Amino acid sequence: MTTFYTQQGGGEPTHLSAYRLMWMLVTFDLPVETKKQRKAASAFRLHLLDLGFEMSQLSNYLRICNGKEQFDAYIRKIESSLPERGDIFVFQFTDRQYENIIRFSDQSRRKRSKNPEQLALF
Repeated sequence: MTTFYTQQGGGEPTHLSAYRLMWMLVTFDLPVETKKQRKAASAFRLHLLDLGFEMSQLSNYLRICNGKEQFDAYIRKIESSLPERGDIFVFQFTDRQYENIIRFSDQSRRKRSKNPEQLALF
């Protein structure tokens, strides 16, 4: 199990539950037929990176959040930068559920990516 901590006013670390921590998966299918559409798709990808998302595949970006409130704040930020056309889906799942993801790559099963050992939020 991964242990996450956050600093509070007194500087003492507080344990965060793997059921409270949320992962966001943003997956999208954006048109790229015209120069304007390619520019919009690139701008959306860059916006996700600026928000702290990590690219897992070309149209799949992941980020960990400290609970539902932070998740909702990121939803608003994503919504404010939606391209004119295309489909965007945002999935949410707990850190505990993230631990159970099974990945296959090049016809073999891959070990699960290691979660961060510590999450420091100020």
